[in-house]
Amino acid sequence: MPSMNRPMRRTRLGLLSLLALLTGAPSPAWAQAPAALKNQAKAAAAKAQAKTSQAPQAQELSDALKAPRPKGGEYFGLYLMDKKVGWFFTDLTVLPGNKAQSINELIFKAQVGTRVSERVHREVRVYEAKPGGKLLSFTVTQKGDGGDNELVGTVTGDSLRVVRKRPGQPDEVLKPMPLPKETIEDADQARVALLRGQKVEGSTLDGTDLETYRTVTTVEAPEEQMLGGVKVKLSRVSTLSEKEKVPVAAFLTTDGKMVRVDFGQTMQARAESESVAKRMDLVEVFGLTRVVLPKPLPAKAREVPGQVKLVMKNLPEKFQQDTYRQKYQRLPDGRVEVTLLAAPPSPKGRVARPVADPDGGENLKSTLAVEADAPAIKAQAKSIIREEKDAYTAARMLSAWVYSNLQKDYGASADRATDVLRQKKGDCTEHSLLTVAMLRASGIPARRVDGVIYMVNSDGVPALYWHEWVEAFVGEWTQLDPTFNQPVADATHFYVGYEGNAEITPLIGSLQVTDVK
Repeated sequence: MPSMNRPMRRTRLGLLSLLALLTGAPSPAWAQAPAALKNQAKAAAAKAQAKTSQAPQAQELSDALKAPRPKGGEYFGLYLMDKKVGWFFTDLTVLPGNKAQSINELIFKAQVGTRVSERVHREVRVYEAKPGGKLLSFTVTQKGDGGDNELVGTVTGDSLRVVRKRPGQPDEVLKPMPLPKETIEDADQARVALLRGQKVEGSTLDGTDLETYRTVTTVEAPEEQMLGGVKVKLSRVSTLSEKEKVPVAAFLTTDGKMVRVDFGQTMQARAESESVAKRMDLVEVFGLTRVVLPKPLPAKAREVPGQVKLVMKNLPEKFQQDTYRQKYQRLPDGRVEVTLLAAPPSPKGRVARPVADPDGGENLKSTLAVEADAPAIKAQAKSIIREEKDAYTAARMLSAWVYSNLQKDYGASADRATDVLRQKKGDCTEHSLLTVAMLRASGIPARRVDGVIYMVNSDGVPALYWHEWVEAFVGEWTQLDPTFNQPVADATHFYVGYEGNAEITPLIGSLQVTDVK
């Protein structure tokens, strides 16, 4: 695949944690339910209690296990802008020994340019089955796009022990982590909320970054919808994660079957039989998710310093925050004029490394993905910049090295910086991930930027494609693009968020550009 034609970041990155909210991750805090829902919840609870009382129990079961649900788990088709791109399976069952097991499996498959990208993400979690039961262990398995690896976590004493396993690599024992806050109720907060008729609040140990996030789920007014040609009243719950910040609405029947989950207006999971769920379209995601422009951008947009103006429609107000690169002017008809700017950092503003992080250290952290403390990452960064003290000069050297040494390949993705360094292949996400890891290892605060970039592909249509690049603090913030070897990301880059920020997903398929100036 030509390296200059396909910069879009993989759409899977913002989806995994969103889908975990479907049923297998800790969550919530919820609002009071309407009286009708409370009565319905009480009836369901009484029914569930009657069933469980027929068999002797060593201890009382959690509400997550009392709530009615389909036996054998549930399958869902996963749709992006009404095109099927994957499927999802979820189940929660009682195990011997007063334990419970949650299973969540996601398969994402789409055509990315000329390649077929496929990702398998499976999580198995074991809890105490009693009310407030603790998370005891988990196994997170990832295969395909992003690389093959497995995380095995076990509660031992007063800490969480996690082992990372990769094919052909020695097992890696991560630093001991605090005991998880997540409980059995967090394994299926939607049904717990409906059973109790009130909001539920909890914490999720995210399976992709091993960070803990608060989640709030609210029982909302029921809705009538058509199912199989019949009008049915469905319960509705809405979940908001501290990580994702995108409301996720789930719709359930009175007997506990989840029929649909809406992830904003872009993504939707629909209940389907196993055979139907696994029957997927082969969707070409570039053409599906791009933002078509009314005309090409002017040449000045690629100059540095340079600028361009875009008139946008359907850009929510929360994204309209002025920065050193983007300025917003609201127009009378509800549209907004965005001025994109590109300029190198001021010579007077540049400082020597190591550089203090203006965000208190968040942009210098070594994480599960951005392995800034890994010996291989630190050694590679030092071999590139050697004794260079100027932070911006060092940042440019690292970005240029990544551009020159990584093969542009959408079939060799990796989610960990050390894996990227070892295989030296990948798309824009791998270029940005490795660059940020080496920047942090060199004492330069940095983060990955999500947004869109201007391209004209083989069909001749000028458009904005989803992309990822880098922002570094060198005395002031500046943006670099290691995928295209730009020491200053030019004005064709429109930033909307940071890596892992699923707030941007509702923009896919909704954002429009009506004029170019």
